[in-house]
Amino acid sequence: MTQRHRTGYPAVRSWLCLAVRELANHSDRLNAINVFPVADGDTGSNLYRTARAALDEVEARPDAEDLGALLGVAGRAGLEGAHGNSGTLLAVMLVGMGEALRGERNLTAPALASALETARVRAWSALSEPVPGTLLSVLEAAAVATARVVAQAGQEQGRALLAHALDAMRAACFEAVRETKTQLDALARADVVDAGAVGLTLVLDALDCAVTGRVFADDDYEPLQGYGIAAPDVTQEATQDEGVEVMCTVTATPLQAATLRAGLDAVGTSVLMSPVSPVADAFRWRVHVHVERAELALEAVAAVGRAEEVSVTSLCTQPHE
Repeated sequence: MTQRHRTGYPAVRSWLCLAVRELANHSDRLNAINVFPVADGDTGSNLYRTARAALDEVEARPDAEDLGALLGVAGRAGLEGAHGNSGTLLAVMLVGMGEALRGERNLTAPALASALETARVRAWSALSEPVPGTLLSVLEAAAVATARVVAQAGQEQGRALLAHALDAMRAACFEAVRETKTQLDALARADVVDAGAVGLTLVLDALDCAVTGRVFADDDYEPLQGYGIAAPDVTQEATQDEGVEVMCTVTATPLQAATLRAGLDAVGTSVLMSPVSPVADAFRWRVHVHVERAELALEAVAAVGRAEEVSVTSLCTQPHE
């Protein structure tokens, strides 16, 4: 019997349920290859926690019909509870997809292409120094592949076109992951693919499964360089970075946010800022930065507003969960 695609609320809930499940199942393996931007071994855990926060928001809204509004609140919940660089970018992706899908009740191939492109732009612009060979490369590959399918659709329409677009998206994600090892020196030295790139592929793979009914296959990930189940934990041998990761939320106008970004760029690296929600003529911003001492980041934040929901985490390898 032909599998009927799910494209409304059930698909979103199923997608995030599958993503949470597979990120939990793969968390240790993702942590074990997490050497970029720092070898702190927590990418899998961070992606899982962020996806879990987004899923909780979706499950609290069983009567939702607007896919964009649903993904928007899920993404904002993910941002509020985001962990790490990769987790924050996952939440930003959901927010971006929500923007493009606002008013849509069912997913279509053109809507998917638009959602991934908007998410790509949001994710790349959130970082002060976006780097190829990471999660960003997977998102870009996914957006390009789906847009190409839609542009070349011809007579193919509806659910058949959506299935074709999802299949192309998934293939492009895996290809982008395989290429990461040649794009970043840290990955080449460790002989692994990028953890965040694999993690986002898991999430988008789960989307394909949720819509088409295809069964998620762990075996597809085994051939990825350094990712096999018997592969060693390379974070234990990688050079450990000094300093801490600081995350917080601050309310600021766009001009203040630009000033803050410049201040954080001056004292740290891996600066990531994304608006969470509007507050009068300002926004709540989720902030992420790697710095030598937490005070350096918090002083920059204090210059524009009061830091809330502050977390400070060592950049040394984290215990794997």
